[in-house]
Amino acid sequence: MATTSGSDKPSVSNVEESRTRLCDEFVVITGSDSAVAQCYLAENDWEMERALNSFFEADLERVFEVEDSPERKTSPLTKRRKVEGRPQTEEKPPRDCIDLTEDSPASTHKPSEEDDDKLSLISWNVDGLDTDNLAERARGLCSFLVLYTPDVVFLQELIPPYVQYLKKRAVSYLIIEGGEEGYFTGMMLKKSRVKLVESEIVTYPTTQMMRNLLIAQVNFKGQKLCLMTSHFESCKGHGEERMKQLRVVMQRMREAPDDVTVLFGGDTNLRDTEVAKVGLPSSVCDVWERLGKQEHCRYTWDTKANSNKTVPYISRCRFDRVYLRPATKDGVPRRVPDHMALVGLEKLDCGRYTSDHWGIYCSFSAG
Repeated sequence: MATTSGSDKPSVSNVEESRTRLCDEFVVITGSDSAVAQCYLAENDWEMERALNSFFEADLERVFEVEDSPERKTSPLTKRRKVEGRPQTEEKPPRDCIDLTEDSPASTHKPSEEDDDKLSLISWNVDGLDTDNLAERARGLCSFLVLYTPDVVFLQELIPPYVQYLKKRAVSYLIIEGGEEGYFTGMMLKKSRVKLVESEIVTYPTTQMMRNLLIAQVNFKGQKLCLMTSHFESCKGHGEERMKQLRVVMQRMREAPDDVTVLFGGDTNLRDTEVAKVGLPSSVCDVWERLGKQEHCRYTWDTKANSNKTVPYISRCRFDRVYLRPATKDGVPRRVPDHMALVGLEKLDCGRYTSDHWGIYCSFSAG
């Protein structure tokens, strides 16, 4: 009588180890606990992406009820914008919009020609997965948009209600979304200074956390820019996937036409050893390094200084990074970084920070 070998089946210990690891990763991504993680994973046959989608399908509109959040009636165009050779059609803002990013009469002044020519950006993981005080924290983001008036904003860990809030409260910006469900990235473009040509979403084929690369081709004062943002794979054990994602980004930056300035910013979760293994093309610079590795803006994830996350350890990491590949074609202005600072360092009235990450503010002058 033939016997069936058990070698083809995973051992009980291996299954338990794998499921424990999945639960740990689910907790890190969602900010939930192990019991919630086990429930959602078990209901979805221990498939991470399905479990995450199920978790995020929960109705999160309630967190913005105080702001009179509208029903989510968003056309597919606002979710994925790919404009083939024609200007992007802009949506009209809802009637009940109050633009928290509009310049006040007291703050309006004509900038100098040098300042007007500068390109500025903010990159920030806004931690939309943490719904505690989320409406006030979103207002905090808008206050920084007023303070710095960035031309470009890269955002990570957005959720649909957060996007709907920004569409009502940051009307002076065009918002491009990097996803439709769960959590995703986004870009905000200052309508008066940055014109969208087209955008696309590049999928990472082996991601286990719904991560992708959002790219926008834009014009800024007659110059061609390629803007990119992403949220690389989280957790220490996913270094190989992070390095794959970094290679995708670097290839895109390297292969862009020589009359285009390329800027990438996002929550990379990268460790320096991983960047060293991949290597940056000679044409690409890490903006923090180019500006002299200033200590005051080194750590963007800093549990020693930021109390939004209650963790039993101190972790200080430079997860959020900005990369630049200047245009090299003769006659095209060559953008160079001239300033970097961390933003969001002050607690809000609720006693919490805008996010568990600090944001990065950068400006670039035309050389």
